[in-house]
Amino acid sequence: MASVNPFNLSDSEEESERRPNETVNTERSPSDGAPGPPPGIPFSPPADAEPPTTLLSSNRTSPNGEGISVPSVATAAMAVNVESRVSVDVIAAQLLRDQYILTALEFHSELLESGRELPRLRDYFSNPGNFERQSGTPPAKDQGTGPGGPLNRAGSISTLDSLDFARYSDDGNRESDERVAVLEFELRKAKETIQALRANLTQAAENEVPSQERKNFKSSPEIQEPLRPLEKRALNFLVNEYLLKNEYKLSSITFSDENDDQDFELWDDVGLNIPKPPDLLQLYRNCGSSLPPTRDVVDVAVGADFGDLTGHCAAQDPPWKPDLSQQQQAEIIQELEYQISLLNNEKESLAEQMKTLQSEIQTLKQTVSSPPPATLARSSQNTSNPASSCTAITSSAIPPSVPRADNGQCLDIRGVSEPQSEPPLTQNTPQSQNKLKSRHPAHFDQPNRKLSPAFQQALLSFCRMCSNSRLGAEVSHIAESEESVMLMLGRCLPHIVPNVLLAKREELIPLILCTACLHPESRERDQLLHILFNLIKRPDDEQRQMILTGCVAFARHVGPTRVEAELLPQCWEQINHKYPERRLLVAESCGALAPYFPKEIRSSLVLSMLQQMLAEDKADMVREAVVKSLGIIMGYIDDADKYSQGFELMLLSLGDPSERVVSAVHQVFIPAFAAWTTELGTLYTSLIPSLLARIEKLFMQGEHGLDEHKLHVFLSALQSLTPPLFAVVLQNAPFTSRAKLHGDIPAIEVTRFPRPASPLQDVATIIGSREMLSALLLLYDHQLEHEGTTGWESLLWVVNQLLPQLIEIVGRINVTSSACVHEFSRFFWRFCRTFGKVFTNTKVKPQFQEILRLSEENVDASSGNGLLTKATVPIYATGVLTCYNQEEDRKLLVGFLEDVMTTLSLSHAPLDSLKASFVELGANPVYHELLLTVLWYGVVHTSALVRCTSARMFELILQGMSEALVDRRAAPALITLCNGPEFSVRISTIPAFGTIMETVTQKELLERVKMQLASFLEDPQYQDQHSLHMEIIRTFGRVGPNAEPRFRDEFVLPHLHKLAQANNSQAVESKRIDIATQLFEAYSALSCCFISEEVMINHFLPGLRCLRADMEQLSPEHEVILSSMVKECELKVENRGMGDAQGSVSIASSLVGEDAKTKFLSKMGQLTTSGAMLANVFQRKK
Repeated sequence: MASVNPFNLSDSEEESERRPNETVNTERSPSDGAPGPPPGIPFSPPADAEPPTTLLSSNRTSPNGEGISVPSVATAAMAVNVESRVSVDVIAAQLLRDQYILTALEFHSELLESGRELPRLRDYFSNPGNFERQSGTPPAKDQGTGPGGPLNRAGSISTLDSLDFARYSDDGNRESDERVAVLEFELRKAKETIQALRANLTQAAENEVPSQERKNFKSSPEIQEPLRPLEKRALNFLVNEYLLKNEYKLSSITFSDENDDQDFELWDDVGLNIPKPPDLLQLYRNCGSSLPPTRDVVDVAVGADFGDLTGHCAAQDPPWKPDLSQQQQAEIIQELEYQISLLNNEKESLAEQMKTLQSEIQTLKQTVSSPPPATLARSSQNTSNPASSCTAITSSAIPPSVPRADNGQCLDIRGVSEPQSEPPLTQNTPQSQNKLKSRHPAHFDQPNRKLSPAFQQALLSFCRMCSNSRLGAEVSHIAESEESVMLMLGRCLPHIVPNVLLAKREELIPLILCTACLHPESRERDQLLHILFNLIKRPDDEQRQMILTGCVAFARHVGPTRVEAELLPQCWEQINHKYPERRLLVAESCGALAPYFPKEIRSSLVLSMLQQMLAEDKADMVREAVVKSLGIIMGYIDDADKYSQGFELMLLSLGDPSERVVSAVHQVFIPAFAAWTTELGTLYTSLIPSLLARIEKLFMQGEHGLDEHKLHVFLSALQSLTPPLFAVVLQNAPFTSRAKLHGDIPAIEVTRFPRPASPLQDVATIIGSREMLSALLLLYDHQLEHEGTTGWESLLWVVNQLLPQLIEIVGRINVTSSACVHEFSRFFWRFCRTFGKVFTNTKVKPQFQEILRLSEENVDASSGNGLLTKATVPIYATGVLTCYNQEEDRKLLVGFLEDVMTTLSLSHAPLDSLKASFVELGANPVYHELLLTVLWYGVVHTSALVRCTSARMFELILQGMSEALVDRRAAPALITLCNGPEFSVRISTIPAFGTIMETVTQKELLERVKMQLASFLEDPQYQDQHSLHMEIIRTFGRVGPNAEPRFRDEFVLPHLHKLAQANNSQAVESKRIDIATQLFEAYSALSCCFISEEVMINHFLPGLRCLRADMEQLSPEHEVILSSMVKECELKVENRGMGDAQGSVSIASSLVGEDAKTKFLSKMGQLTTSGAMLANVFQRKK
């Protein structure tokens, strides 16, 4: 009698429940659902065999309840004589009644997977009330535990984060807030778990294919059964496991990203109570073994008649065995696969033994004498396999059962002389290949001797040949085919490379690359490429170039798939190498290999690698190479979604602290990125407006000062985008289709465009050729002059949107910021030179002139000329009007500066904008004559205000002007101003005279300046000119330290002494303190100079005492410093005998403390330092 297994229900059990009196046909066809037992497995085991549980290592029962169940269950089942099967509902009720909740849940899930949901279990697990406690304490033993009662916590599911030790202690019935909180947390977690399980099971039930439909799929093989979610997750897990085992790491990463809802490290994430099947390789190898045979096939392996079996097994088993469940079939398959793996291991060990025996046979060949020539000729005639032509001469001694390790493709050279030369292996011509394949063994003359083979072998043993070692085995076999050569190189190169000098290892690169390209084994290829990237510890530029050249050649030869699978992992491994040269090799490799990567990898993984290196690498040269490689990537990328990432990379690299990195951005990245945005159509619709928006945002946030560094970054990016923008204007012009390359096309002027930062910024390179650019430029100028811009979308955007926005930004710049003024002037100069003279005259200048509104009527500040005091004036003058240097252009610049000087002077407006213009233009000697022409216009102007302005502008341009020009034009103009009737004009010339004192060395010119300044100081008409004295003292303090020493000692210091004396008797206190303050600044600056003892005693020291007398009454804090300076000066005068070194001591040392001063004076006799250096030391300590 068969035992009853209530936990197994096959698809046929539904029919048995509907037809209890019918016999279930246990022999199924392939279309009946579950497959039958695998071939080779008997329907029932022999009587003396172990139970199947020994093989399966499982406690689960068999599908039909035969002998595979746990012994206790089987015994209990056999004790009950049950004629019919127990219903599923009865089993579920019994499990719930006995509170086997987890078993019931697993039973419920298995029923759901098979498509037969039980209402009792569904209602029970969907009711949260079945899992809620009545109180926080454990239930009493006599508490009802029916299906509707509360669920007691099972000890098997208690975890450290949910276990409440107080519940099981002696006072566990005590209620406390802490325990209530813990129990509430446990309840919430239990509810979440139940909800997750219910959702999982519900989804599995919803996606389950009905049994009838499944039968239809199986009866019609051409119809594909839908993939269920659990099957999909299991297959995903197995595919990912296969990819990882076979070193497809990049594919595994991509596959994991595409299935981010699954955890590939945990099999339990696949589903509930689903066993892990074997890997894909085992499933493939055994895919046909589990298929059930058809009805008309007889398996001879199952030859025993069931009636012939004896023992209790035959008595208990029915004559036919039902199909095993899918679970047990999987376990049986897994066990058989394990046995197969054992057999494979045994096979490998036997193969190793075969190789060992073969090597021993090879050594035994030495004991065998060479066969006679007739035998060799006979063997060569009888050979039909071309490969046998390269077998060893004594290969007949090898038993047939032992194969050669080299597949008969190697020559044995032991005991034979050098073979004749053969064609080089690098020649892949058919003739050379035929020669290799048709080569016959060499014939050797045999001596007419009668030596025994043993004696002959013993005699040859004195030749001292070695073939037992690895190298000996390689040397003793000469490869004769290309494949055997590659195999030999793959074996030998890893041993050769470490023994080659580092300075000469690049000589191995061709050998390594050729072997890596042609070697048949992927593992050996990976090893060779690893050797290539680790060939030199710290490769220099030339060595890196050789490696990169080899990598490119490798990529061209093998194609994108192997580049991704073999080269890219080598780069990834060294992305964080400790040597920057190796990381530099990785960065350069990504750029060099960009054309050869698959486009998906190029725009994802390679881009991410470079982005990581740009953000994290600390070496400037590595980041520079990364930026260049990113530029190359931008030249090959075609995924429009990567535009935002490219823009962020541009901003990140522009903000790099290294100038070489920023230079690489402008030379490579921005031109390549601009070319891509041109193709996308977003250069002037997105990229440039984004940069302008960031510049405007800087001005909006610049309440506490403009971030000039960021402004420089954005403006330099705009400047680098100007050539691509002009190329877009030309390519989208109405006349582009009329451009013709044939005919007489004039050459482009050398100065037509600004010098590009790199060839990628050359407009001719962007357009395609200089001939095409020349043809387009002719049509461009003609269109602007005669036909207009109607329908020219890109140029209209430049004129109507870009230029007004830039001019508005310029008007918000602080004119005193010389750096910002210089940056924008440089930008506008390059912009106008790129777009041409016609465009500048017709589109740029009118917009500036309209805003500045220079006219004779607008002379007062209230008439709307506020922009004249802004940075618009210097940027227009230096960035736009200086683009072209022809006569009409120079006249326009002179007239504009004259008008601005006149307007600002007559309006009593600040002169900062005019000063900025003169400073920017004065930095270039080309414009000195032009500026002097403007200033002469002011010198002879009728208005004293204009003459004062002109006098003050001289100070800004004299520094850097040639002495001849100063003597010929500047000095006469200043003297002319001094002869004017207005004291204000004369006073305005003093700073310019001071600048001449500071920069000029001509004695005659200095004497003229000295005479003019002396007239200011000694002429009685200037005695009461307080502003004149203030300007002179200020000028003396500014230029005194840099003026000629004689001029300083004979003119500056004596007159400062006189001014200090006169200030002691000044009655007006405000004037007295003004003069004293300026004198203090002047003396402080002059104290750093070398002062002779005579001048110090006669002028410097008396002047200091007079100044100290003023400061005693006016500013006590200054008086302390002056007292220290006077004391130090007096001490130096008293110690005249200490030598010249002491005599040149700077008075600034008085600021040092008394102790330091004493130590200093004690060491003065040892000093050999020049006086200038001493003065600098004192200045730093001041």
